[in-house]
Amino acid sequence: MAQTTFSEADLMADRDYAREHVVATHRLHGGFDETGRYIPPRSRFRPQAIEAWTESLRARGGDLLAADASLLAGQRYPTVAQSKLLLLHGLGQSFWNSLTITGKIEARGRVLAEMPFPDLQDLAVEDVSEMAIGHLNGGLLKAHGFDEGGEPARGIGGHDVMWFAARDLAFGAGAYPDVDPPERIGRAGAPREVPEIPENFEGMLRFLMNLLLIEFRAELGFASSEQLLRDVDLFQDRRAAADEAADVIDRIRRDEEIHVTSLRLCLGELRHLDLRTLDGGQKPGAEVIDPMWDRLVQWATVEQPKLQAEEQRKVYRDRILGHEDGERILAEFEALAGS
Repeated sequence: MAQTTFSEADLMADRDYAREHVVATHRLHGGFDETGRYIPPRSRFRPQAIEAWTESLRARGGDLLAADASLLAGQRYPTVAQSKLLLLHGLGQSFWNSLTITGKIEARGRVLAEMPFPDLQDLAVEDVSEMAIGHLNGGLLKAHGFDEGGEPARGIGGHDVMWFAARDLAFGAGAYPDVDPPERIGRAGAPREVPEIPENFEGMLRFLMNLLLIEFRAELGFASSEQLLRDVDLFQDRRAAADEAADVIDRIRRDEEIHVTSLRLCLGELRHLDLRTLDGGQKPGAEVIDPMWDRLVQWATVEQPKLQAEEQRKVYRDRILGHEDGERILAEFEALAGS
């Protein structure tokens, strides 16, 4: 029978590296084997733990939450074609900002390694000690947080520094002014949806769902960023560096795969459990998770994109019109909106 209990040390353990991961003087997490293949951080036992918990859930008749990044695959703004047009005309600030903001959002993820979370055993009727959700406070969230925000005390960068390194490879350090992300990127101010369970647990469930949607959004960003960085028409004076930047982003993509799987697993486990209610009764987890997830997806796929696009259109219009040939570029930009 596969091992289903793991210590924090297990979930934080690295594999042996033949070569450290260093990019543009930055010491980054993970490393390389003897063949030059990238090895994600904290992957000595974490992948096998996720696999064992997944097999156990399926043996009980459950499965991972049925969701993937295609949920958010509607029209993105700007499109890759629009971004390429701007880069061709020397209007690289938008792409620079995107890489910078992504890195800063990743840095916020280090909070997963630092903030206390309620013990889901107090919510679940069944024993969760041999499940992924039973390990959230036992190293699983800490490992996720270190992946995102690195280990500054040890001089090891995580995804935050990797995005900044990729940006600087492509553009050169300090090519544009610094920029900060919005205060919140998840759904804010949602009313109570499941008053039958304690509010702190409802908040944690919503947190895990928001985190999964953020990971899905990041998956789409990986693809568009890599496509632009590998485009031979772009970054022609820094072609080799841009290709290396795309390689760095691909390594982030590989790291993030375990985050997506583990979050889908945790939500899938919760769907398959009975959850304690405030009146001393219990409620099937699916009756709690599914409506919350459906409402969040509605916000993320219908409501939020429309608001974001409206905000961004003015920003892009003003930035383009600042170019000496702005009117013509803006017309081309708008013509590419459906591409």
